[in-house]
Amino acid sequence: MSVNNNIDSTLDFFQPIMLIIGILLIGLAVSMCVPAFVDIATGTPDTWVFPISAAATFVIGGGMALSTKSSHFKMSKRQTFAMATLIWVVITLFGSLPFVLGELHMNFTDAFFESMSGITTTGSTVITGLDGLSAGILVWRAILQWLGGLGIIVMSISILPLLRVGGMQIFNIEAFETGNKVFPRMAHISAGVTFIFVSLTLVCAFALWLAGMTGLEAITHAMTTIATGGYSTSDGSVGHFDSALIEAIITVGMIVGGIPFMLILVSLHGQVSKLL
Repeated sequence: MSVNNNIDSTLDFFQPIMLIIGILLIGLAVSMCVPAFVDIATGTPDTWVFPISAAATFVIGGGMALSTKSSHFKMSKRQTFAMATLIWVVITLFGSLPFVLGELHMNFTDAFFESMSGITTTGSTVITGLDGLSAGILVWRAILQWLGGLGIIVMSISILPLLRVGGMQIFNIEAFETGNKVFPRMAHISAGVTFIFVSLTLVCAFALWLAGMTGLEAITHAMTTIATGGYSTSDGSVGHFDSALIEAIITVGMIVGGIPFMLILVSLHGQVSKLL
């Protein structure tokens, strides 16, 4: 009897975590559609890699979300800590699929490292020969850093209202506090931060394009610049372009990307002194 109770208790503990991770995996699967379309548009031979990766991620994510009994949970602080840890590990695991299945044929360790480096915006890479890689893989590396920079935690905050859970616990875990509850609902914060992040990325991409980059190069470098990750489309990184203007744009973009977006959001609502 006690064994059954322990099993039920364990299942109850992980249900809300599985729901959130499942929804995030579905979002990751949708993100994989972008490099899939890029590969098709550029005529890459391995056009099946991203569709297969997306399908596997979607099925697992959907299964995790649907396996929960209810959409209403109470999350303890313990569960919140477990969720914050598992999100990064699971997203990294599925994010590594294109590296294993694609043209690189990376082993699991290298693929996991590359994916984790992207998601955590570390910027280290084990890949050489970037100049000759397919556009889809280059875009996927940029997307991983961009999603990591935006913060999976922001996506989690968007989902928390479905669970009727307040979001301040998550902010404590990620060391992302302002000291004041500027907005009454976490969804507003999530939407505001996302809007700022996307806007800065578009501005940076446009500036890099004007400075001489191709459209693909400008978009991928803008994503990794605002995310402060540093992934590039060339082994020579930014030096490959031999342009002081491009280097200046990326430097400014990195500085802006390093400012806590909550402070930018607060300043846009009249509290400019928070930035000083």
